Amino acid sequence: MTRGGKPGNIFKGLNMYAEIFEWQAEIYKSLANPKRLEIIHLLRNQELSVSQMMRMLNLPQANLSQHLQVLRDGGLVETRREGKEIYYRLAHKNLILASDLVREMLVDQHQGEEGVEEELRMRMKDLVPLVVDPVCGMRLSPKTAAFALKHEGGMVYFCAAGCKEEFEKKPERYLKESNP
Repeated sequence: MTRGGKPGNIFKGLNMYAEIFEWQAEIYKSLANPKRLEIIHLLRNQELSVSQMMRMLNLPQANLSQHLQVLRDGGLVETRREGKEIYYRLAHKNLILASDLVREMLVDQHQGEEGVEEELRMRMKDLVPLVVDPVCGMRLSPKTAAFALKHEGGMVYFCAAGCKEEFEKKPERYLKESNP
């Protein structure tokens, strides 16, 4: 017997835990792709159009649309239409908090391994200084950057893979534009 004398109510409450684990597993499935994680990361502080994301990620529209559909189906992003353009934003602010915590955990777990420098580990925890992606102009910090690249003794930060790839093709073009 439960409170109120009705049998079975306690089981409904216990089953809720199992249902939450199912929901959580569905979210993890939706995120189980590096490009989808990169999309979530791009949308952390802003809404972006499909065409903006295509440039930033260097993805064809069909590929990007598939990733965005998985994120929509998972309830992780929301959309709005403005004319012919569709804009995406995160459905809940805690998604970025969860993503940042997992990234920090992974950097801590892999410290000392080849390719994970102490400098990078420390910078991934910093929200300052604010920097600008030299390709697209997005404001970010070492923590919010998706990629970093050592260039001429300094660090250059990027919002997404497409911007990093574009920079690597012709860095002098973007360094001149961002440093007149």
